Amino acid sequence: MNQRRLAMMRLMDSRHKFTARELAERFDVSMRTIQRDLDALQEMGFPLYTEVGVNGGYRVLPNRILPPLQLTQQEALGLFMMLEYLELVPDFPYGSIREHLAEQYFSTLPSDVQERIAGLREHIAFMQHPGDHHDSLTSELLTAAVEKKAILFMYNARSGWKKVNVYPLGIYYERGYWYMPARDNDHVLLYRVDRIKQLTVLDQIDESVPTLKAWLKQATHTDGEEVVLQFTEFGERIAASDVIFKTVTDQKWSGIVPHSEFAFTARRLLSYGPEVKVISPPELQEQVRTMLEQSVAQYRED
Repeated sequence: MNQRRLAMMRLMDSRHKFTARELAERFDVSMRTIQRDLDALQEMGFPLYTEVGVNGGYRVLPNRILPPLQLTQQEALGLFMMLEYLELVPDFPYGSIREHLAEQYFSTLPSDVQERIAGLREHIAFMQHPGDHHDSLTSELLTAAVEKKAILFMYNARSGWKKVNVYPLGIYYERGYWYMPARDNDHVLLYRVDRIKQLTVLDQIDESVPTLKAWLKQATHTDGEEVVLQFTEFGERIAASDVIFKTVTDQKWSGIVPHSEFAFTARRLLSYGPEVKVISPPELQEQVRTMLEQSVAQYRED
């Protein structure tokens, strides 16, 4: 594709309307040349549509195809390595980008670059443990958060399934799961996305709903509590490969854990045996102690 057509794609991507004459004057070419350029862009899939009449012109459809990537070889290699890593993140928002780039963009690269990427894939691995894949709702939730729209869904809470009507702030990925802070009246509650089903985005809009970044800047999460753990030297070595506790430093780990995730955290800690101790809070200590007693009880003689 020549540079003029690339420049036309960038110009028209601004969503302004342009007549063929305006484009011809802007690029200092004839009307016939501009028309050939416009026809070529449409043939390659650039979503132009024409408005006829005195005030007519060319516009780009909302779900448009953006100008192609122009990367150096090093940038292309880095891009595909990032895609390899993203394969480990389940339900990634707008996840079709991975398949599109890995297949369609890959096929447009020179053969020597394709061979280089194929060779790199044989010599690199990301050992993060991926979570389970579910029907992806992350794209819809993220869009609803950006548009500040209310959502309605069924949620698998500790007490069973319940109907929830909230305003999402956004989503974030942590410890192998996607989480969604959402405002319910005057409170912000935390939901795990894989426990959501039957999602409906409503028409109600509330411009006062904060962004995820603004909420994260607050001192603590309203539904969480600081957990402090003490690891042994060997426990710290094990934690280094744990997606949850890998940030342990000087044999100590601390972080905000939602109350709803205490049971999950307690089960995770049981796998460390005597290599970790819960310093606080007491509620998590009690959950670990109870689970240990239940485990031992299974081996007691009747």
